[in-house]
Amino acid sequence: MSGLIGKKIGMTSFFGANGKYVPCTIIEAGPCVVTQVKTIEKDGYTALQLAFDEKKEKNTSSAMKGHFKKSNTTPKRKLVEFKGFEDAKNVGDAITTELFQEGEYVDVSGITKGKGFQGVMKRHGFGGVGGSTHGQHDRLRAPGSLGNSSFSSRVVPGMRMAGRTGGLKKTTQNIEIVKIIADKNLIIVKGSVAGAKGSYVIIQK
Repeated sequence: MSGLIGKKIGMTSFFGANGKYVPCTIIEAGPCVVTQVKTIEKDGYTALQLAFDEKKEKNTSSAMKGHFKKSNTTPKRKLVEFKGFEDAKNVGDAITTELFQEGEYVDVSGITKGKGFQGVMKRHGFGGVGGSTHGQHDRLRAPGSLGNSSFSSRVVPGMRMAGRTGGLKKTTQNIEIVKIIADKNLIIVKGSVAGAKGSYVIIQK
């Protein structure tokens, strides 16, 4: 689907017309530059490659410098392909928040905050084992039994265990655009979206 690359600025809130308290997320969306147009004849499918967020030229590889030079733009940090743009676009065109309208519902994808290696209580919400007295302090946050020693003699796949938490792509679907501030390239959506402040998000129709 057509969309834009954005950056999560943070969260805010306001009172709606009905006096209801509405938590919102502020996203800096675009302007995104078309750096490549994929066609069926050349690439086997149709799509637009968009680029967003300025990057220092000294930190850009020679190959990418040439790629951005073809589209007559400066080096960018984030490149994403989008399908389904209704209007034909050319290399070098800029796509802004005009792509969306207030009241429209969109899907927002981002990378969740990384929590590192965590135990089962934080990762899966386990309640803990045993009480808090009688010398059981070393087992309070333990996962408990992991399997059957007589039947399978192994840990079955899918067992909820400790491990790396967060850092996964998550998509929040059907969230409402409550306000667009076009002159500052800001889109304010209802509710929260995945990612830390300053992380990249993908907004799709």
